[in-house]
Parts: sequence; C-alpha cells; structure tokens
Amino acid sequence: MRARRMSKWLPGAMLSFGAVLAASSANAALLHDLFQDHVVLQRGQAINVWGRAAPGESLTVMLANSSAQATADSTGLWRSSLPNMSAGGPYELSVTAASGAKQVVNDVMIGDVWLCSGQSNMVLQVHRALDSRSEIANSTNDSIRMLTVPLANHPDPQYGFVSPVQWLKASPATVPEFSALCLYFAREMQKKDNVPMGLINSAWGGSKIQSWMTASALRSMGGYDRALDALAQSSKDPVAAAAQWASIWEGWWRERTKDKPGQEPWSAKPKGEWKPAPIERGYWENWGVPELAKYDGMLWYRTNVTLTKSQAAQQATFALGRVDESDQVWINGRLVGAAGPGGEKSYPLPPKVLRAGENTVVVSVLDTYASGGLPGPMESRALRFADGSSVVLNKEWRYQLPPSNAAFPLRAPWEAVAGLGVIYNGMIAPLSNLSLRGVLWYQGESNTDDGDQYQPLLTRFFADWRTQFGAHLPFFVVQLADYGPASTQPTESGWAKTREGQRLAVKEDQNAGLAIAVDLGERTDIHPANKQEVARRLARAARHVLYKDAAPPSGPIPVSARREGDAVSVQFTDITGKLVTYSAARPIGFETCGAAAGTCEYAEATLQGQRVLLKSANAGTATRVRYCWADSPVCTLYDEVPLPAGPFQIEVN
Repeated sequence: MRARRMSKWLPGAMLSFGAVLAASSANAALLHDLFQDHVVLQRGQAINVWGRAAPGESLTVMLANSSAQATADSTGLWRSSLPNMSAGGPYELSVTAASGAKQVVNDVMIGDVWLCSGQSNMVLQVHRALDSRSEIANSTNDSIRMLTVPLANHPDPQYGFVSPVQWLKASPATVPEFSALCLYFAREMQKKDNVPMGLINSAWGGSKIQSWMTASALRSMGGYDRALDALAQSSKDPVAAAAQWASIWEGWWRERTKDKPGQEPWSAKPKGEWKPAPIERGYWENWGVPELAKYDGMLWYRTNVTLTKSQAAQQATFALGRVDESDQVWINGRLVGAAGPGGEKSYPLPPKVLRAGENTVVVSVLDTYASGGLPGPMESRALRFADGSSVVLNKEWRYQLPPSNAAFPLRAPWEAVAGLGVIYNGMIAPLSNLSLRGVLWYQGESNTDDGDQYQPLLTRFFADWRTQFGAHLPFFVVQLADYGPASTQPTESGWAKTREGQRLAVKEDQNAGLAIAVDLGERTDIHPANKQEVARRLARAARHVLYKDAAPPSGPIPVSARREGDAVSVQFTDITGKLVTYSAARPIGFETCGAAAGTCEYAEATLQGQRVLLKSANAGTATRVRYCWADSPVCTLYDEVPLPAGPFQIEVN
C-alpha cells in the first residue's frame, strides 16, 4: 500500500519545483513528450495531438494520409485533432512549424490505449508477480507498448511530465519493472481483439483517491474548500498556507477530542500522561511497549530544548530526519511544517517562533502500515542556525497515544499520497488531451480508514475523469483483495465498507465493471502476487461492457433478500451453471443483522438453486444481510466458471 520511494513535498519547496517545470517546458520539442517512437494512439476516436511552439506560430500535423492545421496560442500551446482511424500501423507522425522546425515520431500504432492507475497493487511490477521468471521470458510482443508516468505531485495542473518518458515494446528487457496487472490485462484483451495495445501506468503506492481528483471535483463534494484554499495559497505564501492549515487541523482535533484551548498536545501544558519514549530504538514497534507493538495510527512525540538569546534571534531550520511515514511539527504551540512520506524532513522556521530559554517541540507521526515512528539517529533531530551552529534534540522525549477516534487524522493538502488533487495535477493532467479506450483502477487500501465515503468519492471520480477524457469513458475497478487476520466473529470493517463502496459505484454506472479479488489476496501481504487471475477477471468485465459479451461480467451477484418465516432467502443472478461451494456442503460467511452496528450474527446457509437460505437467532427480525464482511474474510460461494460471489450488504425486504 505504501511506496517507499516518494518525493518529499513541502510548502516551502513549491516555488522552486514550479520553476523547474517552467524551465523544462520552455525547452520542450514541438510535440508533447507523450508522443515518442512506438506510441499507440486510440482507434475509432478523433486523434488529439498537442505540443508547444513559438506563440502564434502555424503548424501542420500529419499522420498516415491525414493532416491537420494548428496555431500556437499566446503561451505557445497548440492542439490539433486528426480523423479517427482503424487499428493498424506502423505509421509516421510529424509536425512541421512555419519556421521550418520539424519533429517526426516513428513506429506509431493505432489500437487501444489503456490508462492503468491507482496505488501499489497497480504499481506492482512483473518481476514481483506470480511466475515472474516464465512471464518475463515469454513476454515479447511488439504490439503491446508501455509507458510509465514518473511520480509527481503539484498544487496546480501541469502540462508536462516531471522527467522524460519513453514508450517501450514488451520484451524480457522491458517488462520486469512494468505494472503486472496492466500488462496481463492487455494480453487477455488481445485474445478477444488482437489489436495494438498502448498501456500507460500512472500509479503511486499508498495514494488516496482524493489525490487523483481535480480540485473542482473535490469542491463539488463539499468539505474540502478550506484545505484546498490552503493548498492554493501554498505556492504563493507558504507561511500563510501553514497558518491556514494549522487552523483547520487544530480545529479538527478539538472537535474530535473536546480538548479546551491550552489542553491540546501541542500546547504548553497538555492534558494526559506523557510516557518516556526510547526513540533511540527507532520505530515504535521496537520500543518493547506492548501497546505499540502492532500499532498503526498517529503518535505524539514531545521534547524541550533550551536556547540562548542569540540562537533564538537567528534564522533557523528544524531538522527532523527520517519519518515513517507522515508528520506535523509544532514549536512553541505553532505549526511549522507538515509533510508526507519521503526523505529527510527539514522545515525552515518563520520569524519569532523560537525564544530564549525553554522551547517546546511537538511532533505528530502517522503510520498506516508496517513500522512507524522516527527511525533516524538522534543527531538527525536538531535546530540548525544561520551561523552554522546547531543544537541536537537529544534530551528526553515523551510520547502519548491519541484517542481512538483521532488516530487517523486529516492529512495536509499538499502531501503527495494523501493530498488533494496534487497527484492528478502532476501525473494525469499531462495526459488530459489523450483519447483512451478505458481506465483500469486498483485503489482503495489507503481509504479504508473512512470506507463509508468511498462510494461517493469513486462515483465523483468517474465523473471527474470523464470531463478530461470523454463523457463515456469506461472504468474497470479491482475490488480490494483480502488482507489481515481472519475474523472469528462478525465485525465492522473499513475494508468491507470500501469494497461495498466499489460494488455500489460500479453497479450504478453502465460504463463500469468490477473484478472481484477477495479470494485472491494474502493475509500477511497487502500485495498479492496473483495478478494474472485479477487481469482475467478485469478483462472479462471489460469484454462485457465494451463488446457486449453475453457471459456475466463478474460472477454471482445478489438481487434481493426476503424474509421467509424465521429465515431469510438471498436471490442471486449472473450465475454461470449453478451455485457451488468449496470445502464444505454449505456456504459460509453470511451474516444476518439488525439496523444498528454490532447486531450481526453468523447465519447457517443452505443452497437452494439460485438462492441461499439463511437461518440464525435473529433472522426473523433481521433488516440486513452481509456476506464476507471483514478485512480478510473466507468466501466459499462460487458459480461453475468458477467465479466468486463478491462481498456485499443488502437490505431485507
């Protein structure tokens, strides 16, 4: 779920990053960097071509036997559209400017272009997938071309990529580092329709869906305006942006915890017990503290440092060192920095934050997966002054756990993987003129802390990208696989809520399909290796939506739950053959529930043709039925393909 190789993004770094992008754009070729040798362009749709030239310059674009004219606008941007073409190639794409400048792209194919996006399960490379040795050895396919979008995040939509890109033909030399799921999906689709496939992998491990959406889409949902305002301010005035974010975040904390002013963890006299933190041991899982041995969430750190009058008067930087994974820093009650994963953390301090005498440093660290904390050496945490001197923060540190309802806090809007629209700006906006066949979406693990919100987010996400790539753009979604320990009793589950959000968003969208993967996961590895079967299921859903294949898109789905005396019957459709169960005569994983949380009971289930009959102590009064509702459920109901019945919740009528 989390990518370890992430760029650090701090408000103070935004202006310099934007300057680098502006400089690289000024030296760009006539065509956008997307148009490289071996590119695949979408068949059956107008072919958009764009780039940069001198302002006002006229250009001629040619592809095969088609040509079009374009004129660069006052900023040098130009765009042209060529007539749609059937699958085929290779062709030559050229653009010629009135000045005589010319650029030629060779080996252009016309076929289907797929955008593969999401988080680390979409990133997962072929060399990490199941049977990777044989898959790599047999991967040569000149008609599958691949491009990986470099990681980038930005507060504003970008024209170009942050670093050079290249289209690569599938071969043992090129596929090992490419997305396994994306590649295997193309291979499956070619079995049905053998046309060239252009695969664009734009994915980032650990990313939330909000970071892949535009600011306008997030604003339309409500609740994001203030954070987006702070993000917009960050590139103009980082200090003011930090103050805006502090007001938002600290207000959120007080609302959750009911702390009064002066009682908060970052204040001079916070409430509650602060225990000694042996941070010299690194990750908090290594401290030998039982309550932290398997803890994922936020942890507060606190220490004091004494400064002279001369030190306090100087310009200074607070060096925090390595953080796993996100952090926010207060000094003397003032928020001075916030950033996501990646690199050594360091924050330039605004004037008048430090003072002569004792100063309080408070750090909140959020970890969502595996080990967390401040793993760097003690000397990496220090105040560094303009005169070259420094003070290491090697006095006693203490820690405090937050209340459970505040363990997963708001994330800074400029933080890459958990920010607002910043990955869209850096990794999708550069593609927004491109014609696509569809989108593969494997994401959701990072949104399981708020699974109830995933359906409206995913629905708005579909609409958002359709404004960029076409009103009827198809989406094919991988439902989250199982992960974590199995449950021994009915439980509430953020993973289950996210799966349900995925199911319902796809159900309501005629141009979307769902691949169920709840039976393909690995309880101890959030990155299951069997991407081949996920790809087969995705391709099945895609063929159903795109080619109107008669075969059901994903396996048995529930259509109703009805009370029958003291039992409940669940009716299924989209069954190939009949319903079957594995390893038992009866299906397991069904629950009957009342309206309130915590009222679910496991039910005894019996197959009866195309329905399942449920009996339990509360079946006579149940208002809901759930199936495979857990982080890592055991699901045994299939049809004869075999395809599984996916997790669901349905009301009893």
